[in-house]
Amino acid sequence: MQDIFIVGAKGIGNYGGYETFLKKLIETDRNDMNIRYHVACKYNGQGAMNEKLLSGAKSLDDHHFQYYNANCFKINVPKKLGSAQAVYYDIAALKKCINQIQKGKIKHPIIYILACRIGPFMGKYARRIHSLGGKIYVNPDGHEWMRAKWPKVVRKYWKLSESGMVKHADLLICDSVNIEKYIQKEYKRYNPNTTFIAYGADVRKSVLSDNSPKFKEWLAKSKLKVDNYYLIVGRFVPENNFETMIREFMRSKSKKDLAIITTSNSSFLNSLNRKLHFDKDSRIKFVGTVYNQELLKKIRENAYGYIHGHSVGGTNPSLLEALGSTKLNLLLDVGFNKEVGYDAALYWNKDNGNLASLINLADGMRASTITRYDKLSTQRIKEKYSWKYILNKYKKVWGN
Repeated sequence: MQDIFIVGAKGIGNYGGYETFLKKLIETDRNDMNIRYHVACKYNGQGAMNEKLLSGAKSLDDHHFQYYNANCFKINVPKKLGSAQAVYYDIAALKKCINQIQKGKIKHPIIYILACRIGPFMGKYARRIHSLGGKIYVNPDGHEWMRAKWPKVVRKYWKLSESGMVKHADLLICDSVNIEKYIQKEYKRYNPNTTFIAYGADVRKSVLSDNSPKFKEWLAKSKLKVDNYYLIVGRFVPENNFETMIREFMRSKSKKDLAIITTSNSSFLNSLNRKLHFDKDSRIKFVGTVYNQELLKKIRENAYGYIHGHSVGGTNPSLLEALGSTKLNLLLDVGFNKEVGYDAALYWNKDNGNLASLINLADGMRASTITRYDKLSTQRIKEKYSWKYILNKYKKVWGN
């Protein structure tokens, strides 16, 4: 029996990269009697786990539930900690894992930590885990210390924390080749042991039909027409380059709409509008969030094209989902995105007029050319990023 303890996700579900990954991982391995997962989840606060919304989960008590072959436990997080909640949560979850290993006399456990939030504290916990015969695996995620949403002092902490996690990890599982190269180069002094396993994606079609009332209602509410809108999906933060994408779309000659599915951030929205005055352009449509995954897949399938501006991170889930579902994809030309899209997408940079010109080009493309890109992107996901392919690689890492 191999016990895998997982720390760092808010829970198990369909929204959020790590949360979706855990759901797919456990569902795939649910009949494997040689693997037992132990998953830390948030009890309270933003993103708190509610297993009643997770089909197949069985509540055991207020702080514990079973999800197939995963024993899940919830961690209380004090609200007064503010932005430090994530650090507290990971440390508390790690302590709980160590306690369970000791109490259950579990041999050769693997502790898989998602993201690099607790590096300054890892030394003593690493020594304790190693003394119990355990190993520490870390998913370094993207460059958290580069995200513009953090104040300078917080970014310094994230960089320091990343260093600590790399130093004490027995294995770093990088979801991007570029992240793996960065880890090897930046932390050469630690001689890091790394491997590359990407995030996964689903290539099946939405269960909703084109005439589904749910989809037709969304189109009507958003004032959009099938195959007549470009789509952006992602968190509304500066490093996802919303300013460039909206500005360039406004510069383009496109008669199509730009549908933006994103999280709420009124201060950033107002600041952006003062710069761009996009409220005067009827093509720019902020259409809120879409949590229904089948509806979101249907929206992707019926977009004319997808525009992706993420500039920080590893293998981005929304990019994989777009390549698997949307016919034509216009991606910011950075290593992370090009590594995934390869020759199955079009690329733009942040120079004035570059994306606008690409949108004009895409608008005039022949149907046969768009079909060719559609087939290339779907095949790309099937061969390199399908969940089955990704999770088989994890089984090898677990030793199964």
